[in-house]
This record gives sequence, structure tokens and C-alpha cells, in this order.
Amino acid sequence: MTDHTSSTPFPTAGGAKRPRLARWREPSILPGFGLSIGVTLAYLGAIVIIPLAALAIKPWELGLSGVWATLTEDRVAAALGLSFSLSLYAALLNAVLGLLVAWVLVRYEFPGRRLLDALVDLPFALPTAVAGIALTALYAPTGPLGALAAKVGIKTAYSPLGIFIALVFIGLPFVVRALQPVMQDLDREVEEAAQTLGASDWQRVRHVVFPALAPALISGVTLAFARAVGEYGSVVFIAGNMPMKTEIAPLLIVIKLEQYDYAGAAAVGLAMVAISFGTLILINAVQLLLAGRGRR
Repeated sequence: MTDHTSSTPFPTAGGAKRPRLARWREPSILPGFGLSIGVTLAYLGAIVIIPLAALAIKPWELGLSGVWATLTEDRVAAALGLSFSLSLYAALLNAVLGLLVAWVLVRYEFPGRRLLDALVDLPFALPTAVAGIALTALYAPTGPLGALAAKVGIKTAYSPLGIFIALVFIGLPFVVRALQPVMQDLDREVEEAAQTLGASDWQRVRHVVFPALAPALISGVTLAFARAVGEYGSVVFIAGNMPMKTEIAPLLIVIKLEQYDYAGAAAVGLAMVAISFGTLILINAVQLLLAGRGRR
């Protein structure tokens, strides 16, 4: 009769293999793995998985036809299109502005640099409603900047342009803070070597600097886009909130909740999650492609 109790979950001196249950994680010198993984899974379940599961289940109270009818309403389609398109445009502009701001803060010394560096975090510190009120006061037709724009026939506040300005404002810090540490660690000797070999300024930027910054830039733009898609407080004041024109998707969700249309609100939210998740998959694929080219 074979004794199965003599097997050990750890490798023996003779190189015996560990059982599957013992090979599922590498041993660590730090104690408390069981408690840590339990707290982590409980936290993620309560904060992320359960709410997302509820969001995925709630719309189907309407049935497939009801969900489709909700998402194909002209008002819902217009709100989703406005939110995602302006968020994308704002993120792309922040890619350029954030790269420029980070470059100036890292590569140059000038009076007031630390103050400028601190001001980058202002959108993080300001409550979103305060930011929205401040932007509206500046860009309204009676505001200092809005009045100047009105003289040349440009309407800023209460228009898609006003929403775009607010999304650029709240998204810029994500790009700058993602790029700064990478720029600080960038080896300038490589740039100097390229210059010594006769590379022009554009060639150094294109072949030396930009490939090193590209992953951080994509991460920052992704964060800016994700924040802009779900932004509510800083946009709702400057948008004007006109259905089919300047009504954003988060506001439409709030309106449906106030009308006790919980399933309809969840359907719009689920559509936003699905589109955002698809965008993240695409961006991660681009990052992997860039990383693969960088290893060649």
C-alpha cells in the first residue's frame, strides 16, 4: 500500500518537483501573503468588480430591444459622440502641450520654474465645480477671455468649444506628470553622441528622445482621455447643457437618474465603459507594438 502522506510541497535536495498547489506562487521572505491577497481581492471586489457587475446587469431589465432603443436615441447618441470626440481631441492637444510643458520644466532653469511646476497640479487640487465656475467666468460672453473671443465671432462658453477648453484644463497634468520622471532619467549623453555623429536637432528628437518618451506619453494621454470622458463638475457649468448640442453623456446619466430611469442610466454608463475599455485595449496594443520595435 502506497503512503501518499510522505510527499512534501517543497523541492527536495534531489530536485523533486513541487506539487501543483505549491507551485502556483513563488516563495517569499515576506510574511503575510495570505492576508494581503485576501484584503486585495476583497477590496477590488467591493470597489471595482461588484459595481461593474451591477452596471452590466442593470440595463438588461429593459431587455435587448430596450437597451438598443435607449442607446440609439438621438439624444443619447449625440451625448456619447460629443463626450468621446471632444475627450479625444482634448487628449491629443494635451499630448502636444504636456510634452512642451514637461520639456520646459525639466530641461531649462528660469525664475519661477518651481511655481510653474506647482501650478501644473492646480486642476488636481481644485474641486471640479470650482474649476467649472472659474472657467465659465473667464470664457462667458461677459468674461475677459470670452469677450475677446466674441469680438472675432468665436463663442467659447456654452458651446462645444467651452467643453473642449474644460477638458484640456483637467487633462493636462496627467500628461505632464507622466513625462517628467522619464525626461529626468533620460541619458543626455546619448543625445550628445548623436549630435557628435552629425544628427540634426530633428533627428535627435525623432530617433533618440521621442522613442524613449513614447510609452510615457501614451500613458499620460490615456489617463487624460479617461478622465475627460467621465468629467462632470468642471464641464457642466461651461457647457450650456443644450440637448443634441452641448449635453455630455455624464449629465445625461444624471438626468435619467433624476427621472428614476435607472436601467436607462445604466445602459448609457455601460456603453461608456464598453467604449472606454475598447479604447484602452487599442492603446495597450499600440504600446506593445512600440515596445516590440524598441527591442529590435
